[in-house]
Amino acid sequence: MKRSWRRGRLIWIAATAALVSLFASCTRETKAAPTRQEVAIDPNVFETDHPELFKTTKVASRQMPTVLTANGTITPDVNRTIHVTSLGGGRVVELKVKLGDAVQKGQTLLIISSPDLTNAFSDYQKAVADEQLSKRGLDRAQLLYDKGAIAEKDLQTAQDAEQKALVDVRATEQRVRVLGGDPTHPSSMIDLRAPISGTIVEQNIAGFEGIKSLDNTPNLFTIADLSQVWVVCDVFENDLGDVHIGDPAEIRLNAFPERILKGTITDISRVLDPATRTAKVRIVLRNGDGQLRPGMFAVATFRSRKTRSGLVVPGTAVMRLHDKDWIFRHEGTNRYRRVEVQVSGATQDGMPEIRSGVHPDDEVVLNALDFSTAVAEKKE
Repeated sequence: MKRSWRRGRLIWIAATAALVSLFASCTRETKAAPTRQEVAIDPNVFETDHPELFKTTKVASRQMPTVLTANGTITPDVNRTIHVTSLGGGRVVELKVKLGDAVQKGQTLLIISSPDLTNAFSDYQKAVADEQLSKRGLDRAQLLYDKGAIAEKDLQTAQDAEQKALVDVRATEQRVRVLGGDPTHPSSMIDLRAPISGTIVEQNIAGFEGIKSLDNTPNLFTIADLSQVWVVCDVFENDLGDVHIGDPAEIRLNAFPERILKGTITDISRVLDPATRTAKVRIVLRNGDGQLRPGMFAVATFRSRKTRSGLVVPGTAVMRLHDKDWIFRHEGTNRYRRVEVQVSGATQDGMPEIRSGVHPDDEVVLNALDFSTAVAEKKE
């Protein structure tokens, strides 16, 4: 029993010694293989031997108006638009104009064969005949009264009949004129004429169609004076606080992208569209050359009276690369860092506004493109 206990103790001591030896060996191997550290190179950091060749400028802070853009379309000025209808019914016998034509005030648009005008002439001619009869009766009554052959009341009755006959003549004559006829030239044809000079922007009638009277729906033509037009934009309710009546607006059209048109906000709708949560904002534009056509798509830029602080740099300090905007920030004597920035619009003098990536008074390379070209050539 004693001999077995001694033999187990010797085995335990031997196993412990083996484990200590193995641990020491692993420790020596670990110390013998130190980790190799790699030096990372920042691709956005550049150095140059001649920093004096590249002028720098400081990022400036400015108080600028709040800038907002909105989509819109050109529409005719409602105050210069007339819906043309015919007060007399009938059938079109000749159509003299079409959609898009320029017309002058008083020009004939179409000719209508109208039973209503025929009836109006008939009533007028009857009223004239009745008035002539009443006039002769009055003359006769006046003669008899002067000779004492009739009483005064009989004379007054004749005078009253004459007055009523004159009223009927004037009323029927006015109806003929309203329908487009000339009382001195009886005819069943209505010459529908343009009430103003302008352009036909809507046409709802064709040749030989029937026309209803008075309750005509829709109108036959719409004529607009396009020497002045509206740009109607949709502004979201969250942005309504940044637009005010009288604020200036710049308009750009898809049809003429190189042109910048100047206008002024003249009206802001007091009702929101429940579907889009937008309000209509109206801008008035002069259109003397007639190039602004109703329906053209427009983008309006509003510069609010409300100011905010913004960062700006010269346009040459920003470089466009891989659909991103970059500047080169001076970080030391000959060390520069390329920084991505977010550009949002430009000031009225053409300086880009930087939303992120730089801070006030940061020094940036004045001509980013020249600097980028120079460091690229150095690497080659």
